[in-house]
Amino acid sequence: MKLALFDGGRIGVVKDSEMVDVTSAVPDFSSGYAQNHWLRLCADFEELRESLEQAAATGPRLPIEQVTLDAPVLNPSKIVCAAANYDEHLAEMDPILTDAQRASAAWFLAFDVFLKAPSSIIGPGDDIELPDLPNAIHHECELALVIGKTARNVDAADALDHVLGYTILIDVTVRGDGDRTRRKSYDTFCPVGPWLVTADEIGDPQQLDITLNVNGVSRQSVNTSTMKVPIDQMIAYASSVMTLHPGDLLTTGSPPGVGAINPGDRLHAHIEKIGAMQLGVVGPKG
Repeated sequence: MKLALFDGGRIGVVKDSEMVDVTSAVPDFSSGYAQNHWLRLCADFEELRESLEQAAATGPRLPIEQVTLDAPVLNPSKIVCAAANYDEHLAEMDPILTDAQRASAAWFLAFDVFLKAPSSIIGPGDDIELPDLPNAIHHECELALVIGKTARNVDAADALDHVLGYTILIDVTVRGDGDRTRRKSYDTFCPVGPWLVTADEIGDPQQLDITLNVNGVSRQSVNTSTMKVPIDQMIAYASSVMTLHPGDLLTTGSPPGVGAINPGDRLHAHIEKIGAMQLGVVGPKG
C-alpha cells in the first residue's frame, strides 16, 4: 500500500495515478490534530488495514497532480540518520575533509547514528532553501523508513518487523567543521516523499536501486545491497541507544555521488518500488 499525506494532513492511498482520500478510515480525524491521527495510523496500521483497504476501494479520487503532497511523515519524535554506511561515499569525501575531520578520521569512517531536527522536513515538490553561508551545501539521496512498532533493544532478526514502510529522503548537508546535527538541520534540509510504501510491498529493502539527477545530470546511482551495515542491524543498533517510537523516521546513509546544489537547480530523486520526487533549490529568503 502507498500511504500519503496530502492537502494539509489528509490521509490518502495512491492508486495508479490517483489519490484516494481514506481519512475517514482513521477514527475521529480532525485536521487540527492531524499529527495524532498519523501517529495512530503508524502504530495501529495492522488494526486499521482492512478499513483503509475498504476506503481505498470506495473513497473519493483525485488525479495526483491536483493535490499537494505533504511529507509522508508528520512531526516524528526524531530523525535517526546513519553515518558512514557506504564505502564509496567515504572514499569520495576524503579529498574535501577539513584538517580537523582528517585528524579524527577514525570518527569519520566509523558507522554510527546521529540526529537531524524534525523541523527540517519538507514535502515532495517543495523547495530546498539554502542559507547564506560560504560553505558548499550537498545533496545526499537516501532510502528512509518509518517505524510502526515501538522498538527498544530489538534483535536484528526481528528488526524489520518494526518497520511500517519506506520512502525517499534527501539529507541536505552543509560541508565543513562543526556539529554534524547542526549542519544537517537547517529548515528545508530534509525533503521526504513522495509517499510511504508499506514494508510488505517493498519486500527486501536491501535490493533497491537509488538514483538522483541534478538538472538532468546523473549524480547518484547505487543499490542498497552495498550498504556497510544493513537496515536490520541499523535498527537494532539505534534501538539499543534510544527507544524508537511509531512515526519515527530513520534514514540509511548517503550513497556515493554527493555534490553541491545551488539556487535554480532541479533535483529528481528515484528509488525502485517507491517512486520519485522533484524539488527545486532557492536562495535565502528575507
